[in-house]
Amino acid sequence: MKKKVSVLIPAYNEEERIIDTIKGLKDVEEVDEVIVINDGSTDNTAEKARKAGAKIVNMKRNVGKGTALKEGLKYVKNDVIVFLDADVGLSSREVKKLILPVLDGEADVTIAKFPKTNVKAGFGFVKTLARKGVKYFTGYEIESVLSGQRAFKKEVLESLKAFYKGFGIEVGMTIDILKKGYKIKEVEVNMTHSVTGRDLKGFLHRGKQFWDILKVLVYKLFSKNIKE
Repeated sequence: MKKKVSVLIPAYNEEERIIDTIKGLKDVEEVDEVIVINDGSTDNTAEKARKAGAKIVNMKRNVGKGTALKEGLKYVKNDVIVFLDADVGLSSREVKKLILPVLDGEADVTIAKFPKTNVKAGFGFVKTLARKGVKYFTGYEIESVLSGQRAFKKEVLESLKAFYKGFGIEVGMTIDILKKGYKIKEVEVNMTHSVTGRDLKGFLHRGKQFWDILKVLVYKLFSKNIKE
């Protein structure tokens, strides 16, 4: 029996791109379940996602990416699970490249490696903190550690004791998965998503990212020192 894939999409006020993101997944034959976790949106995200064919899990308020994904996991029915950001649009069809190595047993987890863009975003502080944090705790260098596009064997997710809140989820999860001995493979994909610019909104977003990641790393350091 051929394995099928569940896709989890946390979404907060993504009515402009959620339809295309779901539409792109219809080209991926391995995907037979799309679940959108409506993270307290105040726009028409949930309604548009439902009309596009997704199952909807509604959060009563905006709880953040990590908590939304944890809730969505309660509803999946398949042994391979994809985490996907809501703003990738039609390039969501590229998840096939993430799915196949997991289905074929080449990796326990895959992470999407996006092509470089010429758009100036931040100054690299968040990416540097994330990469160095993973390297410090695991010895591994993962270039795309902040990527939210990932495919997992369900057993990997079930083995994780902690599910980090907010933007710290990718870093914390990556560290835990590597320390458990699972194999992570970075996969080049031709995906696009909304780029956070060098404006006030962009800097506030990256500041929240930096803070969430720092909290995870401090927690890891504190836990490590207690064990030692």
